[in-house]
Amino acid sequence: MRTTTDIGGTFTDLVYLNESGDIEFNKSDSTPPNFETGIMEVLKKSKITLDDISMFIHGSTVVINTLTERTGAKVGLITTKGTRDVLEIARGNRPDLYNFRYQKPKPFVERYLRLEVDERLNHRGEVLRPIILKEIDAIIETFKKENVESIAISFLHSYKNPVHEIAVKNYIKSIDENISVTASHELIKEWREYERTNTTVLNAYVQPVTKKYINNLELELSKVTQTKNKYVMQSNGGLTSFADSKEYPIHMVESGPVAGVYGSQLLGELINEPNVIAFDVGGTTAKCSLITNSEVKITTEYYIEKSEKTSGYPIKVPVVDIVEIGNGGGSIAWIDELGSLKVGPKSAGSTPGPLSYGKGGKNITTTDANLYIGRLSDKNFSNDVDHDALKKAISEQVAKPFNSSTEDAALGIIEIANSNMLNALKLISVRKGYNPQDFTMIAFGGGGPIHAAQLARDLRMKKVVIPIAASVFSAWGMLMSDIRKDFIQTNLIPLKNVTEMTMDDNWKRIELEATEEFKKNHFDNIPIELHRSVDMRYKGQEHTVHLKIDNQNWTNNFLKDLREKFHKEHEFAYNFKLDEAEIELVNIHLTAFGKIEKPSIKKIDQLDDPIEERALIEVRKVYYRNDNWQDTKVFRRESLGYKDQISGPAIIEEKTTSTLVLKDQLAEIDAYGNIIIEVDVDNNE
Repeated sequence: MRTTTDIGGTFTDLVYLNESGDIEFNKSDSTPPNFETGIMEVLKKSKITLDDISMFIHGSTVVINTLTERTGAKVGLITTKGTRDVLEIARGNRPDLYNFRYQKPKPFVERYLRLEVDERLNHRGEVLRPIILKEIDAIIETFKKENVESIAISFLHSYKNPVHEIAVKNYIKSIDENISVTASHELIKEWREYERTNTTVLNAYVQPVTKKYINNLELELSKVTQTKNKYVMQSNGGLTSFADSKEYPIHMVESGPVAGVYGSQLLGELINEPNVIAFDVGGTTAKCSLITNSEVKITTEYYIEKSEKTSGYPIKVPVVDIVEIGNGGGSIAWIDELGSLKVGPKSAGSTPGPLSYGKGGKNITTTDANLYIGRLSDKNFSNDVDHDALKKAISEQVAKPFNSSTEDAALGIIEIANSNMLNALKLISVRKGYNPQDFTMIAFGGGGPIHAAQLARDLRMKKVVIPIAASVFSAWGMLMSDIRKDFIQTNLIPLKNVTEMTMDDNWKRIELEATEEFKKNHFDNIPIELHRSVDMRYKGQEHTVHLKIDNQNWTNNFLKDLREKFHKEHEFAYNFKLDEAEIELVNIHLTAFGKIEKPSIKKIDQLDDPIEERALIEVRKVYYRNDNWQDTKVFRRESLGYKDQISGPAIIEEKTTSTLVLKDQLAEIDAYGNIIIEVDVDNNE
């Protein structure tokens, strides 16, 4: 039995394959800081015979939460003499030149804990000054006095030659085997001194917390299952071992959300939709990502906490290109100092949760607003909802300050949340030169289906897909994931100087590294696929263009085709090309996939009896902007069959989410049980 769990800020999701090969799911509250407790609770709530678990896959928000909440370890940094202030200097890339409220990001390591070693390599990786390991003794002594819990090592040009980093890490481990140590070359073999150092520090910062958490999870799992097939979801959309995740937890920074993106890619291929916008709304955040030609975009230019006030913190490891905002079902509505209504980013979480959960929450959230205007049913809540308290809270917190009706106040909360989500969707589409009308939205998470129809209409998208098990779709995506490792090596060389022999040597070296890495994690019995790509630029430029290439020899004809492909992609990305300019090869990138057998996706039956006899739950009053309270048919999703059609306005309900179908929209159930909503883009109510 395959089992996946995904920890979110509000809920912990479970998806599993039963004995018949059918996919089932369940949810429970997340249990910070002891997240493993929530996992064991949702396993117990399910119908799983725990002894039968043959594969356990796990995604988590523990790493990103540790970073944003600043609850990680005290870190000491060892670096090259003369470079201790690289974290302080950072970059000059202010998000808004004229924003006087700009705040420079504060380093995760204070200056007195950033200590130097008199060693030096040049840019070719040649040793200019050898390291003297005795210098490390005084540094370790200082770290002990300051109660440092984790050490980061980042030397100049170690991406080219890690010999000094290896020596220092081995020396520290010989003194104390149990101390947490991260060396930059273990994570990154790309240049960019600041980004590489910051990523190394962040890995060291979350390593002790993650190690404790994964160890506790392993211990709890060992009590109920003996399977050795335990995997963790990484930010690159692939799986890795528990052991690997404890050493390099920064690869888990977007562990949960990216699984939904890969699930969207797979679902898009299944229903012949290669261009997809994946849209995920959970209890705390909304996430979106763009998929073109069935290809998920991966970037090493990922930032946390980037906003109009701060340039954020770079994390230079492969991460699915995803935009995330603080708007979800638990996002709190509030009024700022200028008297404007805001929604998020602060969330009620799972405890106390929205007011309607009855756990002591006092603030109105998006979930409360959707419940009040009829888009959600209190029958799907695990508690008795106090409707009088809900109406009173919306009235006092939102309606009275704006002299509006309670209904308009609730709808206003939803519309502001929609506006925030719309901006995020534009960031990954319009702002990057893509027309949303060329894409299909796949909406999931507990809140995605209820917001998707209106957002698609606003973006003039023509189709929305609500997948089966939408509320736990990220966990479903993990069932479909492969093991993945990315190996990126900076290798700056003019393209005119590239020879077949030198490139073959480079690829062989990095492929050998990939093979050894799979063996170390006991993945060598799994079929491996190797995919190549490169980063290229015009000479003198700062930024690169990423190009996938075939696994073939670098002949003259191949190089000619590569130049043409680069010019074309550069023009698309930056709106110009320089036909006569010199081109440089910057990075070579090898992606190794360990191919895991995927479960088959079953089709559903077409049902003959009338849809309203078997699936209609009730006719409920629902409030709309231009139509006020309207009678709206509510259907039970699990009672729908292939080719069933539902005209809007309507709601399709399941226990853990609801799908809103607006007026003049048509929802149809496809062969796999997905809800396909055709959007009338000319009717924008």
